[in-house]
Amino acid sequence: MARVLFINAGSEGHINPTIGVVQELISRGEEVVYFCVEAFRERMEKTGATVRTLDGQRFIQAFVSGGRSHMLERINGLLHTADVVIPSVLEQIQGEQFDYIIHDSMFGCGRILAEMLKLPAISSCTTFAQSEQSFKSMLERVEIAAPTNDQFNSLTTMVSERYNVELQSPYEVFCNPAPLTIVYTTRAFQPDGDTFDSTYKFVGPSIASRQAQGTFDIAAIEGKNVIYISLGTVFNQAIAFYKLCMDALGSTDHTVVMSVGTRTPIADLGEIPSNFIVSDYVPQTEVLQHSKLFITHGGMNSAHEGLYYGVPLIVLPLSADQPIIAGQVARIGAGVRLDMPSLTVNQLREAVAHVLSETSFEPAVASIRESLQQSGGYRQAVDEIFQIRRDRI
Repeated sequence: MARVLFINAGSEGHINPTIGVVQELISRGEEVVYFCVEAFRERMEKTGATVRTLDGQRFIQAFVSGGRSHMLERINGLLHTADVVIPSVLEQIQGEQFDYIIHDSMFGCGRILAEMLKLPAISSCTTFAQSEQSFKSMLERVEIAAPTNDQFNSLTTMVSERYNVELQSPYEVFCNPAPLTIVYTTRAFQPDGDTFDSTYKFVGPSIASRQAQGTFDIAAIEGKNVIYISLGTVFNQAIAFYKLCMDALGSTDHTVVMSVGTRTPIADLGEIPSNFIVSDYVPQTEVLQHSKLFITHGGMNSAHEGLYYGVPLIVLPLSADQPIIAGQVARIGAGVRLDMPSLTVNQLREAVAHVLSETSFEPAVASIRESLQQSGGYRQAVDEIFQIRRDRI
């Protein structure tokens, strides 16, 4: 049995894919100590891991202090989190021994901790992967009007000296490269997937069973013509959008399940059409198994879960990597992209009719569904982890 240190200061989209991985590691005899923010303690404890927490509020404050206007400012924000994450982790594991570390590819100063603790490192990538070359190219494209590297250079010098580590590039800070990177998608869905070397293992979506957080009557949608609508867990305060959906799809022969989250009072939506089921919590993977169409913000987890269950997508990207994901969905022919700011009732109604009636979507969705379902998911991820451990031994 090996002891595993898992560092993940990320949000829901970074946490959920690791649930199955942690469960599988523990089922194969590993002991996992998992660092996350308090909001995910209960979820991760149910996997059997020992959970230690990071100060989520201080982490976010440090992260946003770098600025949000440019990629370099976000990278600087990650450097600011070092003084939140590193002392907390070191204090809580004092005197303990670990065999290897798994860290999120974008949060938690994982690469720095791996170097400090002299542990073999594995990166957990819940977004699209970035090679050093693709990251540099992206940075050059988007940072034309960005500030200079002066602040980045001063921050890396400070962090390097304080923690006795080497930081040489924005890529190292933002992508946390490691000898093995587990990527929770397939090469077919990853942009330029064939350009990544064998240190990147594309295991597909890590979809594990999750304990229900509320009550939802699945029997009420069985055998129905279901459309599922969700904007995820972060950007779901969108009353105008929800009302637009009701105007577009009310009084149709579709049964529409709409998840609005806990921060949108359902009473504020006004009169709800009789063919709508509106809830603050929806068991997404269960509902998708009964759905004909998924209207989504296009987060990586949501897009994967829809396609994994063979559901075509209408994607309305809101932030982060969602525009890229929407582009990939459209590229493979598994759905269409719409723009939230200019969305109209007629546009949404016509897009729904188009996706549900156009036969070309069916083979594309079937193909990506087969690819995702055969990719291995969390079991394949643990196979790859164990393989690199054997190779190193």
